[in-house]
Amino acid sequence: MVDEKHVEGYDGYKSAMESLKGSKTPVYLLFCGSKTPDGQSWCPDCVQAEPVIEECVKSEAGEFTLVHVGVGNRATWKDLSNPFRTDPALKLKCVPTLMRSGKPQRLEESQCWDSKLVDMMFED
Repeated sequence: MVDEKHVEGYDGYKSAMESLKGSKTPVYLLFCGSKTPDGQSWCPDCVQAEPVIEECVKSEAGEFTLVHVGVGNRATWKDLSNPFRTDPALKLKCVPTLMRSGKPQRLEESQCWDSKLVDMMFED
């Protein structure tokens, strides 16, 4: 069973990670551009990746937590001092980024559109 959480911004990310500290199941993080009023991300790559990842999550038999993290609007994300870019544990370079917390595995941009790669990420 997959437990999905949705948080917004760096503070939301930090709070979610604090609440998951000591979790016995793997924690995956999906960083995407925040949603606009129409419910879509401002990031076209994220819009393309999200349905692929959602489909892979539906077919997963394992137990894990997936935290969807909105990184802010385009201007916030493009700022090189954005904490998602500067946090040593994250060092995000692009969105979307799918990663396993505490592990080196990550998928970036168009890799997140590849259902085989996404499935392999969740199987680990």
